[in-house]
Formats: sequence, structure tokens, C-alpha cells
Amino acid sequence: MSHITELAQQARESANPNLLMEGIPYAKLLGMLMEPDGTFHLPPKRTNIGNPTLPALHGGALGGFMEMCGITHVMMAMEVIKVPKVVDFSIDYVRAGLFQDTYAKCEIVRFGRKLVNISVVAWQDDAAKPIARARAQLLID
Repeated sequence: MSHITELAQQARESANPNLLMEGIPYAKLLGMLMEPDGTFHLPPKRTNIGNPTLPALHGGALGGFMEMCGITHVMMAMEVIKVPKVVDFSIDYVRAGLFQDTYAKCEIVRFGRKLVNISVVAWQDDAAKPIARARAQLLID
């Protein structure tokens, strides 16, 4: 069992998903957190700024946050913990992500034998006004 799968198992058993977030280097770099209700949180962090004039989040930081949300959500949902591999990831940037708290929620659209289709929505002030939407296919074999 890998270090990440061990952390995912501990996170499930202790009902503390942030154990997993702290063990994934990229999630830690971004500053990601996961609430017990499954909502992901990206607190404002200067290193995540792409446009210092507004200031606004870097599109890559937002995309990486959403991709990590999808991977982590699937890991926490699987009976047997495996680290999913991204097969396809597509993101639509809807609004500027300002330098403030950003949240994301994931939904598993289809959980197949080898592939998982997932959607991720990110927002800031109002969940009804997303700043980005993503679709991903993850390989779990």
C-alpha cells in the first residue's frame, strides 16, 4: 500500500479528510482543505495569483485545485482505495476567480469498473454563481 493510500485510509477512519490533503504535495502547495461535508476550500494565497492587477487566481492554480478535488473525492468514495489517474480533464472558466476564498463541490456522474466520470463546480461568494466548471474521467484500474 502506498503512502497516499494509507493516508486516505486514515482520513476515512478518523473522518478527517485533511490528513489526505496534507499528504499530497500539490494539494499542500495550493493550500487546499476539505470540509467534513465534502466541500473543498482553497484559501487565498499569494502564490496562487495569476493577475496581480485585479488580483485574480491563476487559471492553472484553479484548474489544478479542481483536478485535485476530483481525484481526492473519488479516493474518499471508493471502497478499495487506489490513486486514480486522470484520463481526461476539461474546464470551462466562467468568471474571474478573485483573490478570496474559493470552494468546490464534486459529483460522481458515473462510477464504472475502470473509469469514473466526475463533475466539479468551483465558486467564491455564491454557489449559484460558479467561477469554473470541470468534467473529468479518471482511471481506477
